[in-house]
Amino acid sequence: MTDIDTEATEAKSTKREETLVNEGEIAADYLEELLDIADLDGDIDTFVEGRRAHVSILTDTDVLIGKDGATLEALQELCRLAVMTETGHRSRLMLDIGGHREKRRAELQLLAKEAIAEVKQSGEPARLAPMNPFERKIVHDEVAAAGLVSESEGEEPNRRVVISVAE
Repeated sequence: MTDIDTEATEAKSTKREETLVNEGEIAADYLEELLDIADLDGDIDTFVEGRRAHVSILTDTDVLIGKDGATLEALQELCRLAVMTETGHRSRLMLDIGGHREKRRAELQLLAKEAIAEVKQSGEPARLAPMNPFERKIVHDEVAAAGLVSESEGEEPNRRVVISVAE
């Protein structure tokens, strides 16, 4: 790689990072207004990880999470729409509230490990309960790390992961 190629790659990387930081700031401003309107307390933190903007609301209330994270998912989509309205492009921004997604990640990793062990022992595929895309991605990653294969089947909102032995 030449010096010019390296500089171009670094400039592109810096530009992408700036774009993601901007997405996080737009979403944080949107959420700050929402919290004010709803008269709810929460500290907002933004960061970039894995080529994605992340916004986290640190709060003690579950009201913004909702049943099975439904309110959290809706707020995430509203944040993505706010970013798209401001920037003109679709965002892959990830929102977490009160550490809900991190807790759910740990639960899903454990569930995936148990299903992986079952599939390895029986040789039969395991069909997990329906999950949203965020949850399925966590399971797919665990399955791949264990050397098995997985695929999603069904239609939203009943899309599920099926784990099987590699052929």
